Amino acid sequence: MITAEMVKELREKTGAGLMDCKRVLGDSNGDMEKAIDMLRQKGLATAAKKAARTASEGLIGSYIHMDKLGVMIEINCETDFVARTDDFRGLVKDIAMHIAAANPAYLSREVVPQDVIEREKDIYRAQVVNKPAQVVEKILEGKLEKFYSDTCLLEQIFIKDPEGKLKIKDLITERIAKLGENIVVRRFARFQLGEGLAKSDSCAS
Repeated sequence: MITAEMVKELREKTGAGLMDCKRVLGDSNGDMEKAIDMLRQKGLATAAKKAARTASEGLIGSYIHMDKLGVMIEINCETDFVARTDDFRGLVKDIAMHIAAANPAYLSREVVPQDVIEREKDIYRAQVVNKPAQVVEKILEGKLEKFYSDTCLLEQIFIKDPEGKLKIKDLITERIAKLGENIVVRRFARFQLGEGLAKSDSCAS
């Protein structure tokens, strides 16, 4: 039997609508984890349908940490109405805070320069000498995936996810499913006080 408490718990975990939560709980026979997976799959399908739609509205958000670290980010949606919602504003704030903590170097795997990828591959190849070629390629593939998850914003695990499973791109997909519009992270910049500057010596007396 699907209870109101189960529906409430699923809504709190996923942010999905009431009827969607009831439906997937019924389809999964009350299995909470399976219901969450079903909602995420639905979100992926919804996001895929909306991906081609133009997202030219949105917000530029910022996050400052103790006056020493700052982030600016532009996230686009389709309408100014959605841009003004608490859900969208919360998404912008959460991703800005994530960038401050996780320090991604790139937005997505698609924008990583090819020379950077080749340099990473050369490093990995040097670590797996005397192995069959097909084994080497499999290892390189796994290490590159790890590289993307470490350095690309959309591939990183969201720092506020208690289970350590939700990627930033999944977080965006969930919000697309909930708000019904295409949402795109366009660009971001992260600044840390004194970054790249050599520390000066103490002033001479």
